[in-house]
Amino acid sequence: MLDIEVIEDPAAAEASLDPIRTRILRELGTPGSATQLAVKVGLPRQKVNYHLKALERHGLVELVEERRKGNVTERVLQATAASYLISPSALASVSPDPRRFADRFSAFWLLALAGRMVQEVGKLIAGAAAARQKLATFAIDGEITFRSAADRAAFAEELGVAVTQLVDKYHDGGASSRGRRHRLVVALHPALKTTNPPPSGKEQDND
Repeated sequence: MLDIEVIEDPAAAEASLDPIRTRILRELGTPGSATQLAVKVGLPRQKVNYHLKALERHGLVELVEERRKGNVTERVLQATAASYLISPSALASVSPDPRRFADRFSAFWLLALAGRMVQEVGKLIAGAAAARQKLATFAIDGEITFRSAADRAAFAEELGVAVTQLVDKYHDGGASSRGRRHRLVVALHPALKTTNPPPSGKEQDND
């Protein structure tokens, strides 16, 4: 089972977005049969079987084993991944293309870059898994608080200079280069605001 599977096929994406099938995929993080799933999701076994066949047809669940119970063969299935991410390639005709424009301060360009990253890394993960090889990646995630917009702008400028210097130092762009190309994306965006709920057992004062 993969940690994350990127869905590229439009039909598979559509199948995964069905609420019942999403629930089934979540339950199949551990192997289970249609009978077991029927109890968990509160549906008839025949209805669960219908959804399982659709998920299996699109490669989202896989057969783990078959158990013989009297005259009946029970199929035990498992989700192919612990979680799923739909690639922009599933909407190829309308997916954002970062090559159409380049603006370091555009949130829309940031989304286009992120979409391309999902698409490319998804393909790389699938290829590495098929070749039984480890995929070399690197990521940094963190949060920084700026005192002002001016500080944020200064940070972005210095970061851009530092990254450019590192690229110049390590980039092997010669005509005879046999090195492996890598994609570099550096992103900075405001963190989402969180709303703290009132303490449990206490009502808000609306006066």
